[in-house]
Amino acid sequence: MGSRTNGVAGGSINGPVDKGADFANYFCTYAFLYHQKEMLNDRVRMDAYYNAVFKNKHHFQGKTVLDVGTGSGILAIWSAQAGARKVYAVEATKMSEHARTLVQANNLQDVVEVIEGSMEEVVLPEKVDVIISEWMGYFLLRESMFDSVICARDRWLKPTGVMYPSHARMWVAPIRSGLVDQKKIDYEGAMDDWYGFLEDTKDYYGVDMSVLTKPFSVEQEKYYLQTSLWNNLHPDQVIGTPAVIKVIDCLTASVNDILQLESSFSSAISMVPTRFCGFAGWFDVHFRGRTEDPAQQEIELTTAPSPNNGTHWGQQVFFFHPPLHVDEETNLNVSFSMIRSKENHRLMEVEFDVKISKPSDKEHFDLSFCCLNILSSPVANLSLVSSFRECSKSALFLQLHFKTWILVCMPSMLVCSRYALD
Repeated sequence: MGSRTNGVAGGSINGPVDKGADFANYFCTYAFLYHQKEMLNDRVRMDAYYNAVFKNKHHFQGKTVLDVGTGSGILAIWSAQAGARKVYAVEATKMSEHARTLVQANNLQDVVEVIEGSMEEVVLPEKVDVIISEWMGYFLLRESMFDSVICARDRWLKPTGVMYPSHARMWVAPIRSGLVDQKKIDYEGAMDDWYGFLEDTKDYYGVDMSVLTKPFSVEQEKYYLQTSLWNNLHPDQVIGTPAVIKVIDCLTASVNDILQLESSFSSAISMVPTRFCGFAGWFDVHFRGRTEDPAQQEIELTTAPSPNNGTHWGQQVFFFHPPLHVDEETNLNVSFSMIRSKENHRLMEVEFDVKISKPSDKEHFDLSFCCLNILSSPVANLSLVSSFRECSKSALFLQLHFKTWILVCMPSMLVCSRYALD
């Protein structure tokens, strides 16, 4: 559960993937038990998959099952315990050895066959009735593992087969967060340290390195201010209407359907005067079976902001700098796009184009202040472009454009609080 399959089916948008580099940079982490434990310790995740299997045993009893990216083997074991005739558990990393040991310890070796190899290259002796996989990455698609699931489905799922999960949705909502201030402080601290480094290098070693200030600043801006953050948000930090930006039917979706996403949506600010700091993205998946063979009990796994049921996925937070002051009369019209990074097909580049409007008779909404802050901000990292004009006699208009990245960062690597309320 939650490991990977050396998936390179989709590749990058610019060409084939270097399998060796892909394994070294990505798959190697999934071969460690500490990493598996972190995922297995996620009760929301575990409960959802457990209930999906055992409350829908009719999909498993006497059936053949393929577990894509079996990891520790937990999903394969559950499938067997639910009555599967045969389970093929495919794993690209040496975690397959631990999975095999676990299967034997639970006396299921006659049902579960653990196969170490790439899902794109593995050959099974038969088609399967069920494909089960925990393929979801941060904000659903980071890691691009769904490519491997699609490959497995197209190669090995029977025409009457079912997918677990069967559907997925991606969500976006405007948020407030004190982390936006901390990231700005971190960036400024990094630049202060750089200037001290320049002085020391010149004083002690006689080399003037100030010519590198601009590229160093660009690097730090991208890292601190343009990179999405992992966070478990509190629902109170969501300040506007959440919107679904993508719906995926796992039975029919193609790799081309997820290479590039585009969506437009509106969100009404639902909170008294507050700061609009950026957006949060999360996902949910559903276990519904298929139309001709539905689940007896549909199960949902959600990673939405929650006061008590956070997941290891958390939410991805996309900040812009500086934040804007808004209130419940503010409307956001948003254009969203996400594309795989040219440098690494497992990472994503995300862009938001936001048009902010509200009735002009609300004097406390200070558009001039917002625009002044944006236009005079020294932070050029977000390609932040702003303008305001009178669109009509009833509304004023503010437009923002910013770009950010989703990088490979585990929650334990990030310095942030669970909740960072303003």
